[in-house]
Amino acid sequence: MTTPSSPQGDDGSRWLSDEEQRVWQSYLHGTLLLEDHLDRQLQRDAGLPHIYYALLVHLSHAPDMSLRMTELAKGIKITRSRLSHAISRLEASGWVRREDCSSDRRGQLACLTQSGLAKLRESAPGHVAAVRQGLFDRLSPEQVVQLGEIMRAMTAGLEPESRGADLPWRR
Repeated sequence: MTTPSSPQGDDGSRWLSDEEQRVWQSYLHGTLLLEDHLDRQLQRDAGLPHIYYALLVHLSHAPDMSLRMTELAKGIKITRSRLSHAISRLEASGWVRREDCSSDRRGQLACLTQSGLAKLRESAPGHVAAVRQGLFDRLSPEQVVQLGEIMRAMTAGLEPESRGADLPWRR
């Protein structure tokens, strides 16, 4: 979509400037390419999609390597149904197991198994190399700092504050 010559539409909407539009399109293009690069590397070398790897990482950082399913969905920013499907696949591989939550009978925990931890450790070097190749090796040290600042500013403005928001992990 081309932006109108005026940065503000007749209805009062703020359009992106030409430079903002270029940055936005570059951001979209770059993030899609990076996600595809990481997913292809993990599929090829580890036999798992990037989202499954992210779930294993998230569980590995949790106390006792286990999290309530709702907390895991929130941490990864996916719907509960997508998480349930992913956990079922990870369970079938022996990398995760589900347990009932002792403090809430309705809740379930996803627990990283020793086999899952081994899979994560086996997969991590190739994934880190792909992250370096796809992102950090292309940036100067100053750009890395700037990117970190930009991403922290962006996420701070997007963190949901409203409990009533339609968030993926609540679906």
